[in-house]
Amino acid sequence: MNRFRWHILLWLAGILTAAPGVWAQPGQFGPREPHVAYVYPAGGQQGDYFQVTIGGQHLDSATKAYFSGEGVDARVVKYSKPLSEEEATDLREKLREKLRRVYEETFFLENPKQAALRVGKEMGVDAEDLMALDQYDEAHSDPKRQPNPQLAETVVLQVRIAPNAKLGERELRLRTSSGLSNPLRFHVGEFPEYVEGERNDKTGDTGNGKRLPIIVNGQIMPGDIDRFRLKAPKGMRLVVAASARKLIPNLADAVPGWLQATLALYDANGNEVAYVDDYRFDPDPVLYYEIPEDGLYTLEIKDAIYRGREDFVYRITLGEIPFVTSVFPMGGRTDSRIDVELNGWNLPVEKLTLDTKGRSPDVHPIVILKGQRVTNHVPFAVDTLPDCLEAEPNNEPGSAQQLRPPLIVNGRIDRPGDWDVFRFYCRAGGMIFAEVKARRLNSPVDSVLMLTDEKGRQIEVNDDHEDKAAGLTTHHADSRLRVTIPADGFYYLHLGDTQRKGGTAYGYRLHINAQRPDFELRIVPPSINARAGTSVPITIHALRRDGFSDAIALSLVDAPPGFVLSGGWVPAGEESVRLMLTVPPAPTKEPISLRLAGRAMINGREIRRPAIPAEDMMQAFIYHHLIPARDLMVSVTGRAFGLSDGILAHP
Repeated sequence: MNRFRWHILLWLAGILTAAPGVWAQPGQFGPREPHVAYVYPAGGQQGDYFQVTIGGQHLDSATKAYFSGEGVDARVVKYSKPLSEEEATDLREKLREKLRRVYEETFFLENPKQAALRVGKEMGVDAEDLMALDQYDEAHSDPKRQPNPQLAETVVLQVRIAPNAKLGERELRLRTSSGLSNPLRFHVGEFPEYVEGERNDKTGDTGNGKRLPIIVNGQIMPGDIDRFRLKAPKGMRLVVAASARKLIPNLADAVPGWLQATLALYDANGNEVAYVDDYRFDPDPVLYYEIPEDGLYTLEIKDAIYRGREDFVYRITLGEIPFVTSVFPMGGRTDSRIDVELNGWNLPVEKLTLDTKGRSPDVHPIVILKGQRVTNHVPFAVDTLPDCLEAEPNNEPGSAQQLRPPLIVNGRIDRPGDWDVFRFYCRAGGMIFAEVKARRLNSPVDSVLMLTDEKGRQIEVNDDHEDKAAGLTTHHADSRLRVTIPADGFYYLHLGDTQRKGGTAYGYRLHINAQRPDFELRIVPPSINARAGTSVPITIHALRRDGFSDAIALSLVDAPPGFVLSGGWVPAGEESVRLMLTVPPAPTKEPISLRLAGRAMINGREIRRPAIPAEDMMQAFIYHHLIPARDLMVSVTGRAFGLSDGILAHP
């Protein structure tokens, strides 16, 4: 008997003798809201038509996928889930009954695989079932792979991206009979896309012969090292930018809470010529390398500690692409024209002028065009306060820069060990707020602020201040002071870097002003599911600023008929409140987009702020972060539980 025949028989026998506990799955306790954990690949090129796999839990009855924005649509092709213990037992009984026939026929026939499939068809088991069993057995025989019910079910989508679809990030949700899933990040790219081959951990994947630039999609499984070969000419200024945490910001059951990717580049002789494991403070690495000679190079990506599973998804953009490493200043005043200095790789210009006319006070992303290519997004802050540039030398109190608050200083920690000192006059009893915005604007500055009086006595000092609105920030390194001035006189504000680093990229915006109370709002969850005519709980988080503690009134904005918000207040001093949202008495054919807003009286003026949808994501078993979402979507399904036709319940 040849080796292939033995493989089939041993494989079938292995299925029959598998321990029942191996096939066991957690019981189902009625309908639950769908949860999606990953999408792979996590994006595609404009004009592409391709399949993606979504992994998660409670995805049965998935009927439709929704993408934010225009130009991307999909249809559900297939749903799969692991075998239950009952299903596995039934299948083993069928296989045991037919094992003798399979043995006899595969022993004498030239094509044993065909015989096995024919017998399997008689038993009601097709090739797809056998393949699923083989994959399941392979997964459970590897001690490095731990079954995870939250990743076990999969839905395959056939996705179509229009040629003119807008570039950038979208949100993807699945709809099942129980409602909408949480959103996942999905990207529309401008370069050809490639999905890694299954066996690329040794020799390297050739990328199907595609030329750079290209976007490579992959998954890291336990112990995986994915390698890709690329041909690069001498003089190419190669940029390799990985996205992993950007796709899935936080994992609840993994430490540190995301795929900690590393990138390495090897020449044709196997010598490592470049290596990165992050990009400054960002866990997603970016590699830059000037190619010294024509040849084949190998790019390697892995998890820093060799973990892996299905939701360790990545996208790598590589080629001679434009990439901005810093801008200065990092913000400006509303309704102004601002000259901005650019730094980075493969950029078309070194300076540009930004027009903030009509821009609201906020952080806005900017991109720079190079022909048909766009750079990475760079944050740029717009504010109503006047601003100025830091003026060197100002390293000591004797050479401190004179200021007249309120204003914003655009400055740099120019070199390692640099301190910037500012002098201003205050009266006794006055309140001064000083806040650094650097890390939240993608600057590597790890700031420290210190306030001293004319005699050099320290009044207050701060290193880090947590900003709950910055849910994606891994290290809250921006400093903030709130001080009541003890006496009339001149005071000195010292700003430095705690790691004693500095350079062109080490920019900051230093806000110095009197009390400026304000608030932001977050609404959780971003996908709301409700039975028709019922009420469901939602949570509003009030992120209070500069001592604001008054009540905040909440209301729906231009909501369709039938939606009612009950208990629309955040009480004074409270940081979160649970409210009830009542939905219409009839189900909706499609999900509904809702908007909420809050208003409060601050210094005699009514201030209105939108409620930003957010997902409360756990990181590494303990930490919670409010991760902003693009849209607040509501799915209204079926009738209220326990009601007969024609009768509606009213809370």
